Amino acid sequence: MVSQLRDEERVVSVAPESTVHSVTYDLLRALQLTTVFGNPGSTEQPFLQEFPDDFTYVLALQEASVIAMADTFAQVTRRPALVNVHSSAGLGNSLGNLVAAYHGNTPLIITSGQQHREMVIGEPYLGNRDATTMPKPWVKWSYEPARAEDVPNAFMRAYAMALQPPAGPVYLSIPLDDWKRPLAGPAPVRTVSDRVVPDEQRLRSFADRISASSRPALVFGPEVDRSGGWDAAIALAEKVRAAVYGAPLLDRASFPEDHALFCGPLGISIKAVSDRLAGHDLVVVIGGEVFRYYPYVPGDYLPAGTELLQITADPEVAAAARRGDSLLGDPKTAMDQLLELVADGSARATPRAMERPRKLPATPSRPLTPPEVYASLSKLRPLDAVIVNESTSTMAQQIEWLPTTASGSFFATASGGIGWGTPAAVGVALADRSRGTSRPVVGLIGDGSFQYSVQAIWTAAQHKLPIVYVVMRNKEYSILKSFAELEETPGVPGLDLPGIDIVSLAHGFGCRAVAVDTTQDLERAFTQALTAETPTVIVVATQPQKAAL
Repeated sequence: MVSQLRDEERVVSVAPESTVHSVTYDLLRALQLTTVFGNPGSTEQPFLQEFPDDFTYVLALQEASVIAMADTFAQVTRRPALVNVHSSAGLGNSLGNLVAAYHGNTPLIITSGQQHREMVIGEPYLGNRDATTMPKPWVKWSYEPARAEDVPNAFMRAYAMALQPPAGPVYLSIPLDDWKRPLAGPAPVRTVSDRVVPDEQRLRSFADRISASSRPALVFGPEVDRSGGWDAAIALAEKVRAAVYGAPLLDRASFPEDHALFCGPLGISIKAVSDRLAGHDLVVVIGGEVFRYYPYVPGDYLPAGTELLQITADPEVAAAARRGDSLLGDPKTAMDQLLELVADGSARATPRAMERPRKLPATPSRPLTPPEVYASLSKLRPLDAVIVNESTSTMAQQIEWLPTTASGSFFATASGGIGWGTPAAVGVALADRSRGTSRPVVGLIGDGSFQYSVQAIWTAAQHKLPIVYVVMRNKEYSILKSFAELEETPGVPGLDLPGIDIVSLAHGFGCRAVAVDTTQDLERAFTQALTAETPTVIVVATQPQKAAL
C-alpha cells in the first residue's frame, strides 16, 4: 500500500512508515507462519488489525480447542504453528491442551496480548499478571519484550526455541500498544537445526549390545514417527529380528501394528510393562519414555536379567528414566546409523506376533459393544484414513480392529487430558487441506470427551471439513469407573452422563448428525459420511468397556 501526495501537479508515491506490526508480519511471512489459530480478545486486536489477505485466521470458540487444532496442524505440516489467545483468562483456558502440546513436543508459538504498558504497573483488568510465569512449566520459553522494538526479534527467537530439539510450545506476551510503534525493518531471519546427531562412540556401543543380544525387544515411541523414522524403524526391526512393542499411552504410532514383528502394546503400569517384557535380555526404547506409567501397580521396573537402552532427543525424558542407559540424539538419525552398525539377526527365533482374537457376540448386541463398532468400521475404513482417538477405555479394541499401518495416520493426546481429540481432528484436516492432501479423518471420541470441546465442531463446519466423528455413547466416564475398580474406591460420584442429546448439539453447530444403534445403520452412516463435504457426527449407543489397565 502507498499513499499519494499531490504537490504542484506532481503525484509522489510515499511508502508508509514501518511499524512493529508491519515488520512482524513480514517476518511471519518469511517463516511461513501465515495461519493463525485463535480466539480474539480486546488486547489482541492491535495485532490482528488490518489482517492481511495472504494470512488465514482459524477461529475456534474456546482457547483449549485453539491449542489442540494448532497442535495437530503443526504435527501434520511438520512446521511450527502460530496461536493467538486472549490475555490472562484466555491463556488460562488454553492450559489444559497446552500440557498435551508440551508432552507431544509440538512446536507452537503462542501469543497473547498484554494491557497497555502505561497501565501494567497498576495491575489492570485482564492484564497478564506475572506474564511469563503463568504458562510455565508447559512451555520451553516464556517472554514479554522489554521494549516494543524487540517484538520481531522475540518472534524470531520463539520460532528457533519452538523448533530446536526437543521441540515444544513457547509463549510471548505482547503489550497492545507495541504494535503501532515505528520500527525500521526488515527483521533478521535466521535458520536453526531441528536435529541433533547422536554421539558416534556411544551409538556404536549400543549397536554392539544389540548385536550380542539373544532375544532383543524394540519399543518405538512417538518421537520416531515425529522425526520421520517410520521406515527406518521397520528396517531396524527386520534386520535385528526383534519383537516390537508399542510404547505405553502412545500419542503417535511409530510402527505398523499389522506387521509380523508387532507384539502389541505394553501395559501402562510398572508391573504390566515388566511382565510383558519377561524373557527379553535387552529392551531398546527409541523415541519414547521409560516408561509412561499411569496407575500404580507395584512390580519390578524390569524383569530380572533384562537390560535397557534408550535413545531420545529429549534430555528430560532421558533423565527421568527409572532404569537403563540413555543416548541423546534424533531417533531417525540414530536408527539410520544403527542399521549400518548392528549385525544381522536372521538366526534369531521369530517373535510371536500380536494375537487378535477378534471375538464378537454370536448375535448383535443392544447396545453394541465397542468391538462390534470397531469391527464395522474396519470393513469400511479407507487405507489412507487418519484416526484421532479419544475413546480412552476402548484403545485396546481399536488396536485390535483398526491397527495403524502408515506413518502420520494416528494421533492421540500426549497428556491424558480430556477435550483434545475433537479439535485435534480439525487441525489434521486443515493441515491436509493446506498441503494439498485428501484423506479421510476419523475421530473416535467418547461421549464424555466430546463434551469438553464440543464447540470445536463449529470450526469444522465453518471450514467444511469432511471429518467423520464416531461418538460412542455409553452414558458414563467408563475409563474412570475402571480406575475406581482398580483403586478400590467404590461410590465415586459424577461418573454417569445421562440426558445429553449429542445429535441436537451437532446439528446446532452446523454438522450432519445421526444416531445409530445397529451395525447396519452404523455402516450405512459411515459410508455416507466418507463422501460428505461437511463434518458428520455419528452417535453410536454402546455398552461400557472395561479399560485394559
